[in-house]
Amino acid sequence: MDVLYERVAGLDVHKDTVVACVRIMVDGKTARECRTFATTTEQLVALRAWLEECRCTHVAMEATGVYWMPVFRLLDADKFALIVANAAHIKNVPGRKTDMNDAMWIADLLACGLIQASFVPNEEVQELRALTRTRKQLVREQTRHVQRIEKTLAEANIKLSSVISDIMGASGRRMIQAMIDGVRQPNKLAELAGKQIKASPKELYDALHGRLTDHHRFLLALHLKQWDSIDETIRKLDGELDQRIGRMETAAEDRKIPFRALIELLTTVPGVSAVAAPAILSEIGPDMSRFPTAGHLVAWSGLCPGHNESAGKRKSSRLRKGAPWLKTMLVQCAWAAKRTKDSYYRAQFFRLQAKRGPQKPFAPSPHRSSPRSITSSNMAPNTMTSAVPTSIAGLWRSKRAGWLHISKSSASTSNYSQSRRPPDPIRPVVSS
Repeated sequence: MDVLYERVAGLDVHKDTVVACVRIMVDGKTARECRTFATTTEQLVALRAWLEECRCTHVAMEATGVYWMPVFRLLDADKFALIVANAAHIKNVPGRKTDMNDAMWIADLLACGLIQASFVPNEEVQELRALTRTRKQLVREQTRHVQRIEKTLAEANIKLSSVISDIMGASGRRMIQAMIDGVRQPNKLAELAGKQIKASPKELYDALHGRLTDHHRFLLALHLKQWDSIDETIRKLDGELDQRIGRMETAAEDRKIPFRALIELLTTVPGVSAVAAPAILSEIGPDMSRFPTAGHLVAWSGLCPGHNESAGKRKSSRLRKGAPWLKTMLVQCAWAAKRTKDSYYRAQFFRLQAKRGPQKPFAPSPHRSSPRSITSSNMAPNTMTSAVPTSIAGLWRSKRAGWLHISKSSASTSNYSQSRRPPDPIRPVVSS
């Protein structure tokens, strides 16, 4: 195969060691040299010096957990073209698996230009991404404690979740705290319900009439304390996120769009909240020039079906794994957009639900996954979130909100019986 780069290096990164292979093409002959370095800072600096001495122009490595991050940051990106590759895309032939062979294989693929670089945002966006991901993990853990509280109440035959939608709301917290304090009379517990509770006093009495023991009260107090502790941690994390976004705006150049302005523009999309917008931007970054089109962004997030055809037969083409953190957030936003009244997304959801079921409207159909999936796909996340980052930069520069006005007008005129989609409200792709 044609050799595109004459001086390259392949790195096989592990927890404690890095196996490096330098591949040099001289007069049509290939010379390779392999060395092993520890992952300490001193050894990584020695690795960088050796690569500079060999005058390597391109360096590639696998995305191995988080072990590649310190190697990527200590190697100077100004002196090398650093490439982080998906391990599944550069898999070697089975039966030839050694650390040295892996490094040589990566170097050979890189020399021929067969490695596609993964998307790696800058360091400040990576730090913001770590905070948003940590917040999501804490919310998941908090939800588990709510489920454990519901399980404990169910064991005591108390059906609180059947009459109150949120047992961790004001009324539910008062009742659970009273149970922990030793109140057992259902009528006294029912009196703690707020006026906004729709259940009648008789329904509350029947739901709170159970067999609550000291064992149940101990578990309720334990899980409630854990829930409060995680809630306090989430509040601290929200404060850190706000400060981090403020520092990013202070350090930004005048020609760049303020990060907070991008968040505000993204929250104008139905279904995208003030919590979801920073999480989405931390996954894709504020610079949309890395994605040639909106379709590339949607495919990278794993929301486009794959191709699986053999002998003229189309087989199952399930969605790829893609970016799991971004993919789950977009689906959550899609469910929220479905609940937005008088919106196009709600009408589109119910139109497709009648044909394909309640889950299918959130997955794109193969015949719609085209370069213009930003506007023509029947999947809510494609039109709702992935399209917006590609056009918000243009909206900010032009000081207009044409997309928002058109989307509002189309939402007000849409109904469940619409067979045609409103005019395209998205501006052409503009890199930020």
